[in-house]
Amino acid sequence: MKKKSLTNPTGKDIRHALMVGLWFMFLTFPLLVIKVNPIEQTVTWRWANMLWVGGASAAIALACRLIAARRTEKMEHLSRMPEQTALRHKLPLLFTQDRLRLLGAMVMLLLLAFPLAFSTYQVNIMTTALMYVILGLGLNIVVGFAGLLNLGYVAFYAVGAYTYGLLHLHFNLGFWTALPIGGLMGALFGLLLGFPVLRLRGDYLAIVTLGFGEIIRLVLENWGAFSQGPSGIADIPRPGLFGIGMTLDQSLVYQYYLTIAMALFTVFMVNRLRHSRIGRAWFALREDEIACQAMGIDTTALKLTAFALGAAWSGMTGVLFAAKTTFINPASFTFMESAIILCIVVLGGMGSIIGVAAAALILMLLPEYLRAVAEYRMLVFGAVLVVMMIIRPRGLMQPMRQTHLPAR
Repeated sequence: MKKKSLTNPTGKDIRHALMVGLWFMFLTFPLLVIKVNPIEQTVTWRWANMLWVGGASAAIALACRLIAARRTEKMEHLSRMPEQTALRHKLPLLFTQDRLRLLGAMVMLLLLAFPLAFSTYQVNIMTTALMYVILGLGLNIVVGFAGLLNLGYVAFYAVGAYTYGLLHLHFNLGFWTALPIGGLMGALFGLLLGFPVLRLRGDYLAIVTLGFGEIIRLVLENWGAFSQGPSGIADIPRPGLFGIGMTLDQSLVYQYYLTIAMALFTVFMVNRLRHSRIGRAWFALREDEIACQAMGIDTTALKLTAFALGAAWSGMTGVLFAAKTTFINPASFTFMESAIILCIVVLGGMGSIIGVAAAALILMLLPEYLRAVAEYRMLVFGAVLVVMMIIRPRGLMQPMRQTHLPAR
């Protein structure tokens, strides 16, 4: 049997690439080819754009197919090797522990120096991206570690934000008091969601959590006496620093560094949870719940703990969001927010900490830096996601399975 290689594509590969090119030409025809000028009542046909899209998508499809074939061939080769030899081949020098630490230190230096080199607008965007890093890591506990599909994660985000808004509105409490209370309220609502769905799995669990997220949003939107309804809550104070007065730019930079500290704390805690006894139990629950029960593990407590801890991080991030925007209303907590956070977890690799953090930065920053091609930026953004799912279907950085149990 003739083997595929990067320099010798088969006829089937070429036909597949051509079909992909034709399909993308068909999909983008109304957007990229037809340009209507309603003032002059003219139609311009841009056929060159269609050829560019067809050629580029066919080339990308061919490259992805060949890379996938090469990966399959390599995995088959590794499966025939002894275990220790295969493990050494699976760990390229690029991802040694020393280089990962060096890369982490460089990323930290870049983040710390970011406000010195970029405008306040860019700092504001980066703060939002770091908040989604925290949200992604929180959902990673529920979806990536425990394997519980949660489509209503934005509900806990809203609970945290409204906790701060209502505490300030009625009791004039500040950010530092509301931050732990927001986390506790998120954990409480996580338990309230966890109890009714203990016996649900898969699609049924996803539907119930989706409904929970919508219930929270509708309650906030329609219970005006409690949440101010669609008008929202305004004039929420930003975080303070020992009563020191700060300008708007200084306050944004201060909150940027505060969000970095919160993200680092989240990474540390999630990593500790991942390598703890409860973390190993979560992974066992994700792989096979029946086998997990047969081993005598309390799956009820595991699920409730996963929901509570994941919701706690979302609640604290909601407090950060309310302090950053100084205004909240139910329109900020729609299902699309839950979908974006879930995309971050899936794209980064379920169970991976570094992968989720990288995916959050990519998904949040890429649309902003594609504004140079404003007319096509969402098209490019979607194409990048599709290509990533083809090249890395299990995420950017899929964590390796543990071959032994850590010492107790």
